[in-house]
Amino acid sequence: MPKVLIVSDTHGLTDEVSKIKQRHQHEVNAMIHCGDSELGYHSEELKDFFYAKGNCDFEVDMENEQVVKVGGLTILVVHGHLHQIKSTLMPLSYRADEVGAQIACFGHSHMAGVEKVNEKLFINPGSARLPRDREEPTYAVLEWDTLDNIQVQYYQVNGEALSDLRMETSLAAKK
Repeated sequence: MPKVLIVSDTHGLTDEVSKIKQRHQHEVNAMIHCGDSELGYHSEELKDFFYAKGNCDFEVDMENEQVVKVGGLTILVVHGHLHQIKSTLMPLSYRADEVGAQIACFGHSHMAGVEKVNEKLFINPGSARLPRDREEPTYAVLEWDTLDNIQVQYYQVNGEALSDLRMETSLAAKK
């Protein structure tokens, strides 16, 4: 079953990013950071992450987006500040269409949430440092065995699953 770790908006955290990475790195097929780590691109904490440059990241080596292919799915990774995600998902949806992505991961708003729109899944893991919509800092794990069985589970930074932040859905084409 392919699995993807998704974090964002860690804003200078090092120990917490390392612990999240250590907790999941041997069980996931990919690790995604949706930007605003405020760490060096070549830092040990970000090693092995697909990273999208956030509005608080200033290293020239960082890219504004990544396109990641895992287990038959294409995932667009952005921070979101260049896609107006605080007001609409339309620009991000159009960009996902342009790169052929079924899933778009983004941060920037510091608000955890997952939404399915027009057979695309939009995932914001929230902020592992400064959440704006809930008390506990969060990150997410995406996993699937088929396009009919896709799950997103949110966790507190300490690794505790959040039962109220979970989604099961399908991205299989309607017949």
